[in-house]
Amino acid sequence: MKIVVIRHGTTDWNDKNLAQGSTDNPLNERGMEQARITGKRLRGMGITKIYSSPLIRARQTSQIIAQELEQEVPIINEPALREQDFGIFEGVLRSDKQYQAEKHKYFKRFKNGESFLDVAARVYPFLDDLIEKSEDEDVILLSCHGGICRMVASYFEDLDNDAFASYFVKNCEAKSFDVKKIKKIKKGVAEGG
Repeated sequence: MKIVVIRHGTTDWNDKNLAQGSTDNPLNERGMEQARITGKRLRGMGITKIYSSPLIRARQTSQIIAQELEQEVPIINEPALREQDFGIFEGVLRSDKQYQAEKHKYFKRFKNGESFLDVAARVYPFLDDLIEKSEDEDVILLSCHGGICRMVASYFEDLDNDAFASYFVKNCEAKSFDVKKIKKIKKGVAEGG
């Protein structure tokens, strides 16, 4: 089983370097083109299902990719994949000093928003369930957000605080995780091998 994680295409807020978290912004023209290009690149991977964040930018990305795959692929709306809610920092420049001071406090909730622990509390159980109910030959695409891509990576890889903080996925960049191989490695480590 493989899980391919993709960050949504570009939005106007991405271009303006604004924190958009749970704000429901659509893709812009460049974001739509990125999704088309990525969909073409993913042809032939044998994608069996697409799970998408309910936010419009991720849904549009998944729909465009599905069209470009040139095969019937179900798209499942998955609330666990929505981006972290940045609370009072939604729409604030990412370079804002107060935002910068707060964003690496992983255990603390943004005022009127979520912490990374809140995000992990919904993403990790979703991944546990997805892996349990999927077949070995499944190739599953997750259409989501930068923070969720980071959380998925932390599920499969041992990221220390610095690696977690610096983990970055570009718009419409895909990362692939071979679940069967990762399970085998983790089992070997657990058994001391």
